[in-house]
Amino acid sequence: MLDFAIFAVTFVIILVGAVLYLYPSSRRASGIPGLYPTDEKDGNLQDIINKGSLHEFLVNLHQEFGPVASFWFGRRPVVSLGSVNQLRQHINPNHTTDSFETMLKSLLGYPPGMGGGPNESVVRKKLYEGAINISLKNNFPVMLKVTEELVGKWKSFPEAQHIPLCAHLLGLALKTVTQLGLGERFKDDAEIISFRKNHDAIWSEIGKGYMDGSLEKSSSRKTHYEKALSEMESMLLSVVKERRDQRKQMAFVDALLQSSLTERQVMEDCMVFTLAGCVITANLCIWALHFLSTSKEVQEKLHQELQDVLGSDPVSLDKIPQLRYCQQVLNETVRTAKLTPIAARLQEVEGKVDQHVIPKETLVIYALGVVLQDADTWSAPYRFDPDRFEEDSARKSFCLLGFSGNQTCPELRFAYTVATVLLSTLVRQLKLHQLKNQVAEVRSELVSTPKDETWITVNHRKS
Repeated sequence: MLDFAIFAVTFVIILVGAVLYLYPSSRRASGIPGLYPTDEKDGNLQDIINKGSLHEFLVNLHQEFGPVASFWFGRRPVVSLGSVNQLRQHINPNHTTDSFETMLKSLLGYPPGMGGGPNESVVRKKLYEGAINISLKNNFPVMLKVTEELVGKWKSFPEAQHIPLCAHLLGLALKTVTQLGLGERFKDDAEIISFRKNHDAIWSEIGKGYMDGSLEKSSSRKTHYEKALSEMESMLLSVVKERRDQRKQMAFVDALLQSSLTERQVMEDCMVFTLAGCVITANLCIWALHFLSTSKEVQEKLHQELQDVLGSDPVSLDKIPQLRYCQQVLNETVRTAKLTPIAARLQEVEGKVDQHVIPKETLVIYALGVVLQDADTWSAPYRFDPDRFEEDSARKSFCLLGFSGNQTCPELRFAYTVATVLLSTLVRQLKLHQLKNQVAEVRSELVSTPKDETWITVNHRKS
């Protein structure tokens, strides 16, 4: 799987760096309980590194200081919110752009908007989300075909054969994201292999230089990364030009080409969608199948819903909203795996949480990984239990955290559709079984991944 270990920690560092650059005179003490800086220059950076990830650092921070806590990056305080009640109180965050997209564009060196102010950023965000919706509508049969091919492959395996979820579902994600995003060129396995090579190289290196300058110190690594990024950009630009000449209107890239974006801007949005879309889609599917393999009861309940709603017909886009228990399974997968454990917003105006004033232009961390397993919000928080989302309070909390509703990351919405097609196809034909003595440990980075390959076995359902 992809190496996120350095990349995720640098997520906050990049955003704080942007604040330092944009607002060099805005240093103000918040008076919020938290850590003193352990280093005058770096603040608590070494504490984050020592904990192994930003998520683990935030878990310890909130255990010690409560739901509103602060720490230091350099000479600047950062505020972290670690409970639903405090997030509900947080007013006036920056909702004009998606934090995941903004962070990724920053790391790649791409401007966040259309070259103008906040209004242009909002317009570009709407274009991006609309293009994803168009690609899903126009290419749903493609997604279904790719999924059926994978399930057919699994059905051909002997029942005792161990199936590597990470390897197979990353392949599924690569095929669906590239074909729906960039068109039929990526039906060719050679194109997929080339794309994956550069995808892996970019994600294994991006952001490391912000931590320790190691990328700059290694000429071979820097050359490898820059070559991969250059090749990926060249490939995407060639796709943009081909699709513009062909005047097709099926894929994500085609929808963007109908707008006033330049070819360069279209390429940048294709880069973000394909990079982030592959990672989020793959890991949502991996964790969903892993958790299903641990619960016969959940599998059977899901199977019954699929039979009731779909019968023997393939799933369709208009039927997906009727699969309510399937949605609960995916919600609980996101919650239990802490799929995206960190979000961040720049405070646009002075705000207040409890008795604490959050100054304007403060970076506010949403410690989602902490909140998703907070016992005050979720009963038995470490148990995989999709039934909890039958409760209105659970659904509202989940929406407040940005995992459903209007603030949902568009790549996550895409991933939900792919995962629903996968579960609808797979669970009606096969039963999933966990390997004995296997423990799938979560590596909670920017996107939570299994620390090691995760395996299951399957056997056929009786007609």
